[in-house]
Amino acid sequence: MPSPQITSGTMLQCSFGMAPSTLGILPENRVAACNLPAATIMDNKPMINVPPFGMCQSLANPTVAAATAAALGALTPMPCLPVLTAPWFPGVPTVTVANLPTLDTGCKLLCAWAGEISIVLPGQMTVTVP
Repeated sequence: MPSPQITSGTMLQCSFGMAPSTLGILPENRVAACNLPAATIMDNKPMINVPPFGMCQSLANPTVAAATAAALGALTPMPCLPVLTAPWFPGVPTVTVANLPTLDTGCKLLCAWAGEISIVLPGQMTVTVP
């Protein structure tokens, strides 16, 4: 079943983040869906493509672990700063943008602090990918 192609403006959520975030795609590939830049698996740059998710609650994050230890074990969320070391997966290999697989609603992105970033709401609903 086809799902929407992911574009700039797509709402994201991290499993350890306390707030949603919005995917940002630079118009460098000049491919658009509904006049919004289309995303690829390599649109995984922190702060450029993936802004912070409010506060982070992952004990794998050193700042959260240190703050929690200082609070005698009470979980103490700290500001989120995603550390993304791998591309989105699995991607849609049948549809490419700049020779890279595009994204659909089933794609995920992993943060080094154990968070799983998922797509909550696509930026557009008209253009679909198989």
